[in-house]
Amino acid sequence: MTALVGLALATAAFVGLHFLMSHPLRPAMVARLGEGAFAGLYSLIVAIPFVWMIVAWRSVEDSAPQWIAPLWWWPVASALMLFALILLVGSFVKNPAFPHPGAEPAVQGMRPATGVFAITRHPMNWAFILWALVHISLWGSPRNLIVAGGILILALFGSIGQDRKKSGLYGDAWRGWEGRTSFVPFGALLSGKIPWRAALPGWLPLIGGLLLWLVITWYHAPMVSPVGSIGRGFG
Repeated sequence: MTALVGLALATAAFVGLHFLMSHPLRPAMVARLGEGAFAGLYSLIVAIPFVWMIVAWRSVEDSAPQWIAPLWWWPVASALMLFALILLVGSFVKNPAFPHPGAEPAVQGMRPATGVFAITRHPMNWAFILWALVHISLWGSPRNLIVAGGILILALFGSIGQDRKKSGLYGDAWRGWEGRTSFVPFGALLSGKIPWRAALPGWLPLIGGLLLWLVITWYHAPMVSPVGSIGRGFG
């Protein structure tokens, strides 16, 4: 088995286990173990292919890419990653999809969408979708395309699966939340469902996202981008 095939298998296992444990296997496991124990087991199990993916990634030579983004695209990609990180940090603030009492859709699903949830009801998954698209656009090497493509599939179809799962669990509360928000970023804002002032992310997502962007860009860009400067982003 070549190193590249090993990376593809690790990525497939990482994505597949997420889907299996988030959807078909979840109800029975939660009923048997409880929400807290299931969450711990879920994290442990998906960590195994994640570590495998990291090891496999490092064992694959970063061969000549099919494309390298032009220099003008790197600052645009960097700005997109800053936006993605703001979405990511904001997704941890009063997320109605999180399985804890403070985020039950029956309670919070009726509130107006604000912050990053006014931008998209799936800010965390869109952060990973943007991450994947940015990496694919910057550097077209086989190992990069395998991992970024896997994350793109997981985040995109994971969002669709989450909407279906939550609709089944919470019924009208979640469907009401879907009706007031949008999957595609800025969709509800452009359609007039949500006023633009509601989309201000707040200080925590802005500062947290900016700090993450600065740290990751500083650390990551010189290692993998052909132009390792903070102004040209990271890939």
